[in-house]
Amino acid sequence: MGKTMKNLDIIELNSKLKKSTPVQIISWALSVAENPVVTTNFRPYEVAILHACTQVHKNLKVIWCDTGYNTPNTYKHAFEIIEKLALNIQLYCPKQTSAYRDVKMGIPEVDTKDHKIFTEQVKLEPFRRAMKEHQPDVWFTNLRHGQTAFRDSIDIVSLSKDSVLKVSPFYHWTDKELDAYLKAHNLPNEFKYFDPTKVLENRECGLHS
Repeated sequence: MGKTMKNLDIIELNSKLKKSTPVQIISWALSVAENPVVTTNFRPYEVAILHACTQVHKNLKVIWCDTGYNTPNTYKHAFEIIEKLALNIQLYCPKQTSAYRDVKMGIPEVDTKDHKIFTEQVKLEPFRRAMKEHQPDVWFTNLRHGQTAFRDSIDIVSLSKDSVLKVSPFYHWTDKELDAYLKAHNLPNEFKYFDPTKVLENRECGLHS
């Protein structure tokens, strides 16, 4: 995994792909992939990347790392999308239940030692487990410019720490453009979402940085 991707000229690729549509970007990435995956947490607008990817690769593996702390609305939204798009879901959960953790530590305050442990348990460990089991060489995400300082520093394509090609087909899209995309394809959206590892929208949990 990653040996071929290391030889790609990321700057040149981003320059070429900037004027491409999401479906064109996805199609290109799949042409160089041997084992692609898309990850999701069913946050707002995630349905766009899931819809676009499955239009090109119907049975693409969809890795969902469920922290166990999603809102009821998010779970209902997730189940609706899974059924609507017939997603090939690969579900990964923490080794500890949320009930166990609620008694032991609850959701600790951000930027504390306990919160780092919490983030490791509910998000980072399940994600590493998923990536280790599936060994992807291309990883589709819905990262976009303007979300966090780190995400502003990447582009449509970038290399992860493990040299996996990370592809964000909607990177340059605005909320308004995504709203139009969802309306055009009759796709649902849901805004009652909470990520206990980030709390604030402009924080990174360590998954992408």
